[in-house]
Amino acid sequence: MNCIREYTEKNEHLFLSDSASFADRSSRINFEQPCPLRTSYQRDRDRIIHSGAFRRLKHKTQVFLSPEGDRYRTRLTHTLEVAQIARTIARALRLNEDLTEAIALGHDLGHTPFGHAGERVLRELCSNGFYHFKQSLRVVDRLEKEGKGLNLTNEVRNGIERHTGGEPAFTLEGQIVRLADKIAYINHDIEDATAAGVMTEDDIPLFIRQALGFSKSERINSLVTDCVENSKSAISLSDETELVFNKLHSFMFDSVYTNPVCKSEESRAQEMIRILFNHFVDVPEEMPALYREIALTDGVETAVCDYIAGMTDRYAVNMFEELFIPKAWTVK
Repeated sequence: MNCIREYTEKNEHLFLSDSASFADRSSRINFEQPCPLRTSYQRDRDRIIHSGAFRRLKHKTQVFLSPEGDRYRTRLTHTLEVAQIARTIARALRLNEDLTEAIALGHDLGHTPFGHAGERVLRELCSNGFYHFKQSLRVVDRLEKEGKGLNLTNEVRNGIERHTGGEPAFTLEGQIVRLADKIAYINHDIEDATAAGVMTEDDIPLFIRQALGFSKSERINSLVTDCVENSKSAISLSDETELVFNKLHSFMFDSVYTNPVCKSEESRAQEMIRILFNHFVDVPEEMPALYREIALTDGVETAVCDYIAGMTDRYAVNMFEELFIPKAWTVK
């Protein structure tokens, strides 16, 4: 049985680039006996997919809060699109697809309910600050498996923590996920905003469409191809494409991300999280056992952030209603 994993590891050295991250050179904080079938990165991917935090992504907001209809993205569908784009780039560059996929699947595990609106209000409330990429690492290190964590490889952990902002990941696979995340969310946000009637494809400035493409698939293909052609010692776009891509992001910021239609429920969602946060800081004993234990070791605010960040949109709403909305009653 050991031959299966070892055969895969040997094939990595035969077929992958010298710049790739090889599974047989990976490391974990806590040593584990190797799996007879799966490499370390395949094992990490499976642990993430089977985690509770991954399942909850299907009920967490991407851009539109509580949208009507099933066509809009959630954190889960966004995550799957990032993984697909990242694997395409990794395959073309002969880098490690398993590592790339594991990072992509885990990169948003720490996202709050109600998207970045929830993240901003927790950052405001918690004295230690709050950033979803740091929380994603905390989820896999500290919160999953009833506080035992997933014991992922350091390469996956680093890629998750550095998928946005700050220093790039130390692996090229982690850097791929960082770019794939941007490519995915810009393009699917355009599609969701078009479906919501917030904008049309024709609203995108013509010079951007001429440079990147006139449809979602054309834009993704242009950006992925440009990345493959221009990535050498680091993962990057050409200067010209990066400039146009940044212009597209600025257009989306002005037209969608700050649009009153998209943000119509944001203030109420943030107020809900604010009330829940203050409530559980005052009565931490009402949180589940795991978070009560964290309150004793890491502080009450950290425990409350962990609890609220792990909630889905609907769970947060239901919790708020249970705690603060009067229940109907009848006289028998």
